[in-house]
Amino acid sequence: MKKIAILGSTGSIGTQTLEIVRKEEDLQVVALAAGTNVDLMERQVREFRPHLAAMWAKEAARDLRQRLADLPVRVVCGMEGLVETAICEESEVLVTAIVGMIGIRPTIAAIEHHKTIALANKETLVTAGHIIMPLAAEKGVSILPVDSEHSAIFQSMHGENRERVSKILLTASGGPFRGKRKEELAAMKVEDALKHPNWSMGKKVTIDSASLVNKGLEVMEAKWLFDVKLEQVQVIVHPQSIIHSAVEYVDGGIMAQLGVPDMKLPIQYALFYPDRRPMDTGRVDFFQLGQLTFEKPDMETFRGLKLAYQAAEVGGTLPTVFNAANEKAVALFLQKKIAFLQIPELIESSMEYHKVTVDPTVEQILEAEAATYEYIKQRFGE
Repeated sequence: MKKIAILGSTGSIGTQTLEIVRKEEDLQVVALAAGTNVDLMERQVREFRPHLAAMWAKEAARDLRQRLADLPVRVVCGMEGLVETAICEESEVLVTAIVGMIGIRPTIAAIEHHKTIALANKETLVTAGHIIMPLAAEKGVSILPVDSEHSAIFQSMHGENRERVSKILLTASGGPFRGKRKEELAAMKVEDALKHPNWSMGKKVTIDSASLVNKGLEVMEAKWLFDVKLEQVQVIVHPQSIIHSAVEYVDGGIMAQLGVPDMKLPIQYALFYPDRRPMDTGRVDFFQLGQLTFEKPDMETFRGLKLAYQAAEVGGTLPTVFNAANEKAVALFLQKKIAFLQIPELIESSMEYHKVTVDPTVEQILEAEAATYEYIKQRFGE
């Protein structure tokens, strides 16, 4: 029986992880953590019977504690609750499906307690990769990627000599606005940005996909996760989302992972690595598909990707500023307080305003995040 804990159990990745638990009898959930969705968390606790449940908001935890008074589950809250979930003594694997930089401290704590990390929280490596990866190596902890692209890269490297990697080919669907000109993007509304052609994801990630910021975050994550140089990560727009990413080796050979767009495949692969379990998802029908196409990303129109490369090149606290500014910009866009094209504008102005700290500590990373939030608050009163 493999025992798991989940940070972000009520989100897209978290709920899909629990779908896999329902199907696999040798998985047991021992701890769950979420933000504010008390209704869904209550249902999850009653179904999966973890020993520990955490809510980010104190009020939500108080509500959940009252609702679950008839069950032997301990309810905790805040950062302390997330860390307690992460280091739960019974768990072997921590699924980090929480969104945002609040995942940094729990992930570090889990590594220090020798938990295998099934990583879906890309912000952890984007902002603190220089801390996370050396610590994981020191503790002998495996970090198994859950993002479809990074899982594809991981699978394409399985059994290969990583020193012979020439290039990572990171695929992108192009999102709902693929091929549109800047003038067209100016008129795009929230409802338009949320209509992803291939993937079912949370709102924030879907907006990030529309702006290609998500791909920029994935570039930074890949750099740390696979220990490659920034120039070795090439983004390729692949509208069909069948090739989830690939790896080119020094001899010119390319290994790729293909499959239908379904997040449960990389989640399950991380949970049972190196084993593969049967899945009842769809299969790629090449005859029906007909063709696979590829395009160069338009980094002038979708400037979020270009800014990501710039932030990664400078390093230090600048990737944190990139990520934090995007989080606030997306929130403002979802609230219909800014236009779609203001997302990259706000990221760029935040990066220009920031004074970079080289090789930052966790505290300095969080200070850079807070300073970016304050800068945006001064601009927009948010």
